[in-house]
Amino acid sequence: MKITRFQRAAVTVVAAVALPLALTSCSSDDGKDTKSESSSAAEDTAAPEETADDAAGDTADAPFGPACASVPKTGPGSFDGMGQAPVATAASNNPELSTLVAAVKKAGLVDTLNTAENITVFAPTNDAFAKIPKADLDAVLADKAMLTKILTYHVVGEKLAKKQLESGTYDTLQKTTLTTAGSGDAYKVNDAASVVCGNVPTANATVHIIDTVLMPK
Repeated sequence: MKITRFQRAAVTVVAAVALPLALTSCSSDDGKDTKSESSSAAEDTAAPEETADDAAGDTADAPFGPACASVPKTGPGSFDGMGQAPVATAASNNPELSTLVAAVKKAGLVDTLNTAENITVFAPTNDAFAKIPKADLDAVLADKAMLTKILTYHVVGEKLAKKQLESGTYDTLQKTTLTTAGSGDAYKVNDAASVVCGNVPTANATVHIIDTVLMPK
């Protein structure tokens, strides 16, 4: 009987000592796992930071100007649609450029523009052509040599980004030069025509749509 009581007492003491140690160990392991999981979750959900240069680059490459709002959101005449076609074909999908397209066809320049590489076209709108007295416009459209001279003056042999429009003088396919100036979203060509929708993409050219027809120097 004495031995039995002694044994029971010893078991009780061992259990009393072991239980707090086991609880401490469990608590320590649980805390370590929770902290690790929290740290891992924070790392997984952290979004990559966009640099100022990245944001500026996106803005610089995007179409700009008040007339851009009238461009269809989908279809061949949208920015995405025009971006898939060479420049003369892309322009034909934009109803605001129908007079220009008709002039390009009369001058026989469709293939020239569609097969050129890395060019900029300053494209006058229908309203730009409407500023020219009808008799004068009809005379130009009937004179292929003069029409070709005017249309090729609107084409620069390199792609001009928005930044390059701030101040520059560029050679045209007509073999003379034009100038650009401005800042922000406001730019002029030859201090006469305003860019109303710039940075319009096509497969082989950048198009800056303007509100006035340029006349060669």
